[in-house]
Amino acid sequence: MSKDRILVVEDDFDISNMLRIYFAGQGYEVQVAPRGSDALAMTRKQLPHLIILDIMLPDMNGYDVCRELRQTTRTSHIPIIFLTQKDERSDKIVGLELGADDYVTKPFDIEELKLRVKNSIEASKRQTQIDSKSNMPSGRLIEDHLRALMQSDKPWTYIDIKINDFDAFTEVYGFVAGDDVIRFMALLMNEVVEECGTPEDFLGHPGRDNFIVITHTKDVDRLKQRLAERFNAEVQQHYSFIDRERGYVLVPDGAQGERQASLMTLSIGSVSTLKYQFADIREVTELAAEDRRRGLSGEDAGPKILTSW
Repeated sequence: MSKDRILVVEDDFDISNMLRIYFAGQGYEVQVAPRGSDALAMTRKQLPHLIILDIMLPDMNGYDVCRELRQTTRTSHIPIIFLTQKDERSDKIVGLELGADDYVTKPFDIEELKLRVKNSIEASKRQTQIDSKSNMPSGRLIEDHLRALMQSDKPWTYIDIKINDFDAFTEVYGFVAGDDVIRFMALLMNEVVEECGTPEDFLGHPGRDNFIVITHTKDVDRLKQRLAERFNAEVQQHYSFIDRERGYVLVPDGAQGERQASLMTLSIGSVSTLKYQFADIREVTELAAEDRRRGLSGEDAGPKILTSW
């Protein structure tokens, strides 16, 4: 089972180091950011499952960090626990109004904080259907975001992504290695969207080897090309030297002994509101999946269907 990841945003080294050691001992993966700007940069590269956020930071206050995280689509679902020396009711109200999930005052009981962290992560997963491996939205959260976009006038493109030959990889290397590929894919997508997309872009993981990006960038082709290029180059690290050199894996195949399977690559398809109007979310997902299977660009996908709102 993959570890839940906590980001501690705290400029006091003694406190941040104590939290890092304690929560690592509880089985969490812990990262530390001493400044608000560091925290924002780190979340853009790799989404934590929860953020412990001090209000008093050297470069910007925790309220501003929280506000930016909540206003950015990719980070809006991350649970946030404020950690501060302030205990006035007005300070707590400000934090909760900004969308913080909880509020702990220094000095704090570490056992109480542990329970608040555990409960916040579990509640987030229940309510928003976050995939435990990729830490990306899945299920209803993807559908809700699509429905909201379909009511807006802002143009967007839905990108459907599939990891080819993922099943063959897990047959040879096992499910733990497969989980590593899922986490690698999530990290890669965040980095590419940060480079080629917009702050309003939405990343999702409908399941297993299928991922999606809903982007507002005008240069969709560049985003798709970067995803494919980087995946093809960097996924090689998940294979043994022998498999990388020969360019395929040998998969057990019952009576046949073994069969050759290609190394993993990406198939990518897309549809855009610049060419379509969609009546429901099924049209969006089916047209994008059809485009992906055909291996065409989003502009050439499928028949030119025009439906009413």
